[in-house]
Amino acid sequence: MRATWRWFGPRDLCTMANVRQVGAKAVVSALHHIPDGELLTSEEIENRQNEVRFLPDGTASGLEWEIIESLPVSEDIKRQSGAWRAHIQNYKASLANLANAGIKTVCYNFMPILDWTRTNLRHELPNGATCMRFDLDDFAAYDLFVLQRSGAENDYPENVRERAKQRYFSFSNGEIELLSSSIMCGLPGAKRQKVEDVLDALSLYKNINEDLLRKHLIDFLSEVIPTAERLGMKMACHPDDPPFPLLGLPRITSTESHYKTMLEAVNSPANGMALCTGSLGVRSDNDLPGMIDRLGDKLHFLHIRNVVSEETIAASEPQRLHNFYESEHLTGNVDLVALIKAALAEEKRRRDRGEEHWEIPFRPDHGLDILDDIGRGTQPGYPTIGRMKGLSEINGIIYASAH
Repeated sequence: MRATWRWFGPRDLCTMANVRQVGAKAVVSALHHIPDGELLTSEEIENRQNEVRFLPDGTASGLEWEIIESLPVSEDIKRQSGAWRAHIQNYKASLANLANAGIKTVCYNFMPILDWTRTNLRHELPNGATCMRFDLDDFAAYDLFVLQRSGAENDYPENVRERAKQRYFSFSNGEIELLSSSIMCGLPGAKRQKVEDVLDALSLYKNINEDLLRKHLIDFLSEVIPTAERLGMKMACHPDDPPFPLLGLPRITSTESHYKTMLEAVNSPANGMALCTGSLGVRSDNDLPGMIDRLGDKLHFLHIRNVVSEETIAASEPQRLHNFYESEHLTGNVDLVALIKAALAEEKRRRDRGEEHWEIPFRPDHGLDILDDIGRGTQPGYPTIGRMKGLSEINGIIYASAH
């Protein structure tokens, strides 16, 4: 397994000098300043490559930018509206520019509007560490009483609606603003904060259900996967985060069944998944080691983190939205030992088939704010020390499992 490290560029508080000390073999990055749907030029790609290859004083870092996360799919493409056809052409041209630069793995998602959703970005744990958390009552309070989204009351049972009402009317103005900004932090690029902007964005999906969004995903893949295959690239689709419908928006990459449908619809070695153990692990009906066993040849990228569900999920209702928080890597819903053993078995199958690129790239995804990271204001979920701790734990499992 090939350890990588997500880096957000020069604005990242984890500098490239830090990254080369954590034990990663390569870097995962993106060009976040380029608006969705626009072309990634060769010049912009080369600039980021040089920012990875060299420290500010010109010293070689010894690292390369190997995976782009993300090459975003525009909302126009997801809705098949506006300039979506031009955006697909730009996407294919961006793939060509990336491939020419030697970047052959692309991580992307097909979530409408929000890339991820949490209600608290600095939830304090009993040991003083902080993490990201999703609280259903807080989210319902935002949906029902801040957004006042039409039809929102139908998405929550009566007991949740009542608790959300009590929660909302106990909030100060500052607490409402903090909750809103935490939820909207999952917006890619510029962060919309105004209620009317969020409602306008949601209204554009009012006629798009799960089946139609899935059709649009398959249409997108039908266009771009042949290009990716010709270029020798791998497209890795990230799951929904969290893997439940939110704000009336459909979800189409939340379960193994969702992925099988997507992978079978456009059957190509270039079409695959980015298995995120934290996103998929929120649901008790997702068997992650089994997914690797059954879909391993389509596993192009692995995000390793863990979550703890704070409510017991009824066996008959594993899809029910519930509270969860991001935990230490070795404690939580996901059996990382079993998962890593499944990944190592998949690597062996690839070696036995004689595949040149048999290693599965992974990165320690997210991490707790601990020690000197507390209060630094790092990108939510991406503290240096917490991720380095997670990487060390993952490497320990890999070593013990392989010997």
